[in-house]
Amino acid sequence: MKQKQKGMLIAIMAVGLVVVGCSLILLVESQTKMIRRWIDDVVYDSRYHYLACEQLPLLSEVEKVLEEHQIEIQEIEAVNPGLVGVEVHTCGAGKADITFWYASHRDRVAIVAIIGGETFFGVPYNLNNR
Repeated sequence: MKQKQKGMLIAIMAVGLVVVGCSLILLVESQTKMIRRWIDDVVYDSRYHYLACEQLPLLSEVEKVLEEHQIEIQEIEAVNPGLVGVEVHTCGAGKADITFWYASHRDRVAIVAIIGGETFFGVPYNLNNR
């Protein structure tokens, strides 16, 4: 009987550890998006900033940056004409970001080299392999 109780206690502790471990993973993922970022990068060959709408710049600021950096936009679009593009995405609070879309990993590498940073002149951007 004692052996059965000991086995049951070990099983309960193992389930408890699994539940605590999964809870910790979910907590870390909800804060960092680490797993989602890895999936986006490795599986989908994309990259997203995951910022909330409230954290984005105003649409007018985004439009101004795009207007001031037309040379870079043209360089990006010239990476693979017709298969690379730039879009402005807005959210309900009058805020916006930029999405650069492309057809291949080679296009992505070239776009990132042109941008050269984590933002496009201060504007958060997404990379979307279509």
